[in-house]
Amino acid sequence: MWAFYFLAAIAIWLGLSSLRGGLRFARYLRAELTQEYPEFTPFVTVFVPCRGVDEGLRENLAAIFTQDYPAFEVIVISDRADDLALTVVAEVNQSFERPGGPLVRVVIAGEATDSGQKVHNLRAGVDEADPQSTVFAFVDTDARPSSSWLQSLVAPLSDESVGAATGYRWFVSQRGLASHVRSVWNASIASALGSARDKNFCWGGSTAIRRETFAQLNVSERWRGTVSDDFTMTRVLHEASLPIKFVPQCLTPSFEYCSSRELIEFTTRQLKITRAYAAHLWKAVLTGSVIFVLVFFGGIALVVSRAMMGLSFATPFILLSVIFTLGAMKSYVRLRAVGLVIADRRLRSFATLLAHLTLWPVASLLFLGNALAAAVSRRITWRGITYELKSQTETVILSHRSN
Repeated sequence: MWAFYFLAAIAIWLGLSSLRGGLRFARYLRAELTQEYPEFTPFVTVFVPCRGVDEGLRENLAAIFTQDYPAFEVIVISDRADDLALTVVAEVNQSFERPGGPLVRVVIAGEATDSGQKVHNLRAGVDEADPQSTVFAFVDTDARPSSSWLQSLVAPLSDESVGAATGYRWFVSQRGLASHVRSVWNASIASALGSARDKNFCWGGSTAIRRETFAQLNVSERWRGTVSDDFTMTRVLHEASLPIKFVPQCLTPSFEYCSSRELIEFTTRQLKITRAYAAHLWKAVLTGSVIFVLVFFGGIALVVSRAMMGLSFATPFILLSVIFTLGAMKSYVRLRAVGLVIADRRLRSFATLLAHLTLWPVASLLFLGNALAAAVSRRITWRGITYELKSQTETVILSHRSN
């Protein structure tokens, strides 16, 4: 029992720290929504790497092509000319062509040989950017940015001391338990962003960087041999002591159904990539998850067993209630804050609220499983391609399947 009490005390301390972090995230988000930046609208090249047809791809592309921004181009990059995604690109572009609209171009990068396919696509794409482009912006095909996304993302770069500006994904649950769990799991990462620019990280699905900075830091070459564009860019910026600005207005919704298999595949892949590129974060996830799972789920077993034996279980039950309440409070604060940015009725539904209030212990258990899987394997499958993550600068392609 004393071992349980000791671990429970640690779990409560971690819960309080986590709640404080959630409150800081909410305060930062609300403050940034009222922040006014100098007008800064240089010509931008938006890079859209693709492979295969994502759910909602047509709507996602339409959101990218119709940005409320004065002058930009869109470069869509795929490994194959017969990628079905490019057919959707052509159809959407034809539907939204208008005077003054962006020029949409397609680049065929070919199959990757020594890097992740996404990284390979991006390296091919940046070589094709218009010479007049001042800023590079990156967005994923599973993201559906708001009409002001590009302007909000570029604005902080008016300050030349800012290394990059970033948003982050927010999974808007479609249907099913697995989709809700994925949203809750991913939400804990989103709230790690905030005012601490030296600790922020880039998300490849919503990042902007000055072209000059990109070239000076030799990002394209630093991408060589890697599978993670965003972890690599983050590391390069941190090494150069250049801050990363988190832009809450660029929290970008993703609308996709998620099966249980896809949930496990996605979350485990994220932790394997984290272990390869930011081992200290993986260790923190592993340690925190072990403590929580031992206390929370072990505590439930303890309460049930003592109740069945007719023994007192009031103290462990109270401790578990405190831990659960702290986690639920953070989830509620975070969800309400994000709701100020993403205007989607599903984010305000009772099902979403209930999921975020109650499923976070399940997400923590999933984090532990992901972290343990990352401890024994660095092999991932991403969009039909299987990789072995040898190191931060060495990726081996094991198999390649057409999408």
